[in-house]
Amino acid sequence: MIPGPSNCFSGIVTLYLFLLGSLVLRTLASSRLHYCRHDQRDALLEFKHEFPVTESKRSPSLSSWNKSSDCCFWEGVTCDAKSGDVVSLDLSYVVLNNSLKPNSGLFKLQQLQNLTLSDCYLYGEITSSLGNLSRLMHLDLSSNQLTGEVLASVSKLNQLRDLLLSENNFSGNIPSLFTNLTKLSSLDISSNQFTLENFSFLLPNLTSLSSLNVASNHFKSTLPSDMSGLRNLNYFDVRENSFVGSFPTSLFTIPSLQVVYLEENQFMGPINFGNISSSSRLQDLNLAHNKFDGPIPESISEFHSLILLDLSHNNLVGPIPTSMSKLVNLQHLTLSNNKLEGEVPGFLWGLITVTLSHNSFSSFGKSSSGVLDGESMYELDLGSNSLGGPFPHWICKQRFLKFLDLSNNLFNGSIPPCLKNSTYWLKGLVLRNNSFSGILPDVFVNATMLLSLDVSYNRLEGKLPKSLINCTYMELLNVGSNIIKDTFPSWLGSLPSLRVLILRSNAFYGSLYYDHISIGFQHLRLIDISQNGFSGTLSPLYFSNWREMVTSVLEENGSNIGTEDWYMGEKGPEFSHSNSMTMIYKGVETDFLRIPYSFRAIDFSGNRFFGNIPESIGLLKELRLLNLSGNAFTSNIPQSLANLSSLETLDLSRNQLSGHIPRDLGSLSFLSTMNFSHNLLEGPVPLGTQFQSQHCSTFMDNLRLYGLEKICGTTHVPNSTPRESEEFSEPEEQVINWIAAAIAYGPGVFCGLVIGHIFFTSHKHEWFMEKFHRNKRRVVTISTR
Repeated sequence: MIPGPSNCFSGIVTLYLFLLGSLVLRTLASSRLHYCRHDQRDALLEFKHEFPVTESKRSPSLSSWNKSSDCCFWEGVTCDAKSGDVVSLDLSYVVLNNSLKPNSGLFKLQQLQNLTLSDCYLYGEITSSLGNLSRLMHLDLSSNQLTGEVLASVSKLNQLRDLLLSENNFSGNIPSLFTNLTKLSSLDISSNQFTLENFSFLLPNLTSLSSLNVASNHFKSTLPSDMSGLRNLNYFDVRENSFVGSFPTSLFTIPSLQVVYLEENQFMGPINFGNISSSSRLQDLNLAHNKFDGPIPESISEFHSLILLDLSHNNLVGPIPTSMSKLVNLQHLTLSNNKLEGEVPGFLWGLITVTLSHNSFSSFGKSSSGVLDGESMYELDLGSNSLGGPFPHWICKQRFLKFLDLSNNLFNGSIPPCLKNSTYWLKGLVLRNNSFSGILPDVFVNATMLLSLDVSYNRLEGKLPKSLINCTYMELLNVGSNIIKDTFPSWLGSLPSLRVLILRSNAFYGSLYYDHISIGFQHLRLIDISQNGFSGTLSPLYFSNWREMVTSVLEENGSNIGTEDWYMGEKGPEFSHSNSMTMIYKGVETDFLRIPYSFRAIDFSGNRFFGNIPESIGLLKELRLLNLSGNAFTSNIPQSLANLSSLETLDLSRNQLSGHIPRDLGSLSFLSTMNFSHNLLEGPVPLGTQFQSQHCSTFMDNLRLYGLEKICGTTHVPNSTPRESEEFSEPEEQVINWIAAAIAYGPGVFCGLVIGHIFFTSHKHEWFMEKFHRNKRRVVTISTR
């Protein structure tokens, strides 16, 4: 019987499906055989067992590494589809917490092309066995604690494209075999301890090394003259090492080079780019924090693709070359901390970032292309130069500014209302230490992103602009050292992020406390309202809501991170370097270039407050500085001050405090500087080490205070006459002459002069001078970098 057409078609389909299924099964079976070679699996398991791998929520797990599953599907493992060889091993962030052994199972994976062990808590030396992985093209051992001369082993890996060894403690010399790394595209050996000698691998021929002089443990040779053999080099990063020598001219002849980071080394001499390749693709060039000198070369304009240029923190001199206007792709320029001078060229206003601080620029150039009307600038830092004249009105046209710093210059006149046009995106505004006058204009209506405002050390007057209430992200407000006359801005207490408030040395007046106004300032960490005309009493609960002076940074963040290395702005503002201040610290006027994040301080000194010091001050257990001097506080020193376990500086001098000094203050282990002078205190001085190590002047001019023999070095006799206020005390020489005359008046001029001479040549003169001598304030600068 002949099959029908339908049966024939059905049979063909069935046969086709059978053959297709067989082919798929055979392919899967075949490919399965090529997966997870046993020797590869055993080598990986051997490698795993060399480490006490810690299982953690924060790090990847190696729990999938077991014999019951295919090793090619294990975490971080990639196999060749045909051979089954392991060709890639990426264990980034796996906490291995051990060293690599010379006979490690890792080195049996000889077909590896990619090995990434970054952030694995590896330590110790890398052995020569690394050289067995001859097929490696990508090697990443960055961010560990590895040591030794790893580059001796790496020199055998002539297939390498990427070598990433940053953030370790590698050191030593690089052998000539590194000349085989001609395929190298990315080199990152930053943040190690390499020296100039390590650059020898860049030479195709070591005989071109012209000189090597080892002196004072610093290699002072110039770099080799020929680096053109690295024809595939794209990324070159050697920052944060100990390299010295002259500028690596030949490096810039490589056409493929796009990124060069040489910062934070000891390179020196002039910058000379030599014969720059006409097809140069260089985009990022960072030479900061070296010892380069001389002018910025005109030839820099030949890097037509340049986007970022950082030459800061060197010794460069002269003007900014006009040829740089040809860098049409340039977006970020940093030339700060040099010795540059002349005018600031107008073509810079079309860039995104311009940082020229700490130079000697004196004027602004004009733009020939109308770039001044551009709106592309995000950051402009002209601080610490010699720029003068009125506020640059062209800044008002920059509508996307995030940071503006004109501090420490010679600007004068008023701050223009047109600045309102540039405040919408503004996060940091620093006009500190100029001669701006008039009022601070009401330009902050739209400044909702403003984090830091510093207009201190000017001649501003009038009242604080009410539009500041719109700055809901404000962390720092510094209007100190002006002539602003206003009441206390209690309305700022509603700002949810305000941490630093500085009103010192102005003409503020009136009370701080009003019954009908909420105290606020819950997030305040530092307040300085010293040297004003504030008056009145403070409520017993005045400080009870200042929560961030109660809670430590560790408690706040729930971690043990070293908060002493944090600074105001580093958790929030991108421009933490704008957060600086000046205040009395440990009795000395001190400039804080950056404000420590954990620093808590209250300075109410030099006002007219009276009444009791609020007991609620004892709630602020994280307070480090408390200065209430120069007021009219009365009654006893609060016992609650003994709760301030972090207190370092306490100044209660020049008040009308009475009673005893609380004995428990002697238990404050961090309290190193204190001043109780010029009060009405009585009783014994506490016996704590902090008290007994103070200078005698700390306790001077108190009526009935005793126990000062060890502190003052002589028998202390309490005053028997009422003290004379400082305002009416006579100059030293006048008082001395008056006493001599009084002594001479009774028994005769001659005897009086003799007795006067004896008085002033004895220790009584020293005691007397101490009673009437006024110390001069010193100004020091603390760099927290």
